[in-house]
Amino acid sequence: MSTQIPKQTEESTETDAEAEPASKGDERRAEKRRRAAERREQRQAEEAEKAAADESTVELKVFRYDPQVEGKQEPRFDTFHVPFTKGMTVLDALMYARDTYDSSLTFRHSCRQAVCGSDAMFVNGGQKLACKTQISDLDEPVRVEPLPHAEVTKDLVVDMEHFYDQMEAVEPYFQTNEYPDGELEEQRQDRENREKIKMSTRCIWCGACMSSCNIAAGDNEYLGPAAINKAYRFAMDEREGEEMKQKRLEIIEQEHGVWRCQTQFSCTEVCPKDIPLTEHIQELKREAVKNNLKFW
Repeated sequence: MSTQIPKQTEESTETDAEAEPASKGDERRAEKRRRAAERREQRQAEEAEKAAADESTVELKVFRYDPQVEGKQEPRFDTFHVPFTKGMTVLDALMYARDTYDSSLTFRHSCRQAVCGSDAMFVNGGQKLACKTQISDLDEPVRVEPLPHAEVTKDLVVDMEHFYDQMEAVEPYFQTNEYPDGELEEQRQDRENREKIKMSTRCIWCGACMSSCNIAAGDNEYLGPAAINKAYRFAMDEREGEEMKQKRLEIIEQEHGVWRCQTQFSCTEVCPKDIPLTEHIQELKREAVKNNLKFW
């Protein structure tokens, strides 16, 4: 990255006396950062000593990075020793570390019941929901990082805008041009069709599948397993009718649609709702082939 240096003219040239206050200001800021780092190291050392005397603690290694911080510190891992309690989740441990040791620790969470999907993280090398993952099921130290293949906003928070854009591209909402005859008649769905799409409706938009997908990592335009699963949910809903199904198949048949999937099953493995994502993608491929054969 290039650094732009302002041009100096005779009128704008600073004297030594004028430059001195700025230099002292830089020194004060550097000293402030140094002292903050020393306090953090001292606090972590005290935590380690306390943990050594108490076996009922869990060691967390948490990714830290703030691109807005003055001085542009490099990414690092901070260690926290958290008192272990029965039933503790990764989210519980993170909240304790934030509330007790460092209030600047940043991560997303909301429902704490694996419904909102906001706390998907990379825990011990795998995509998981922090609120659903039991500490007792993990090896120590528990290493917590932001989701891979996404821009880090701060600490464990990543920018989800691209993920939402891909979801929006498949028009993830019910549409139809076929309505019941009676004005007050319902658009009823039979039990068999409901069972067919039931698992696809469980998606909570957490982004874990997209983060695990090697294709999405190399192809930024790939719709991704979550968006294709959402397309499956509506394309297979018989209430939308054939016209809308045709439109949805055209969306997912594009260059960066279903045909980019290489059937690695990584998305299926990490889905916290056990959605058979790869199976749904393959079924859409079959539907796309049958749809194209109609025009031969």
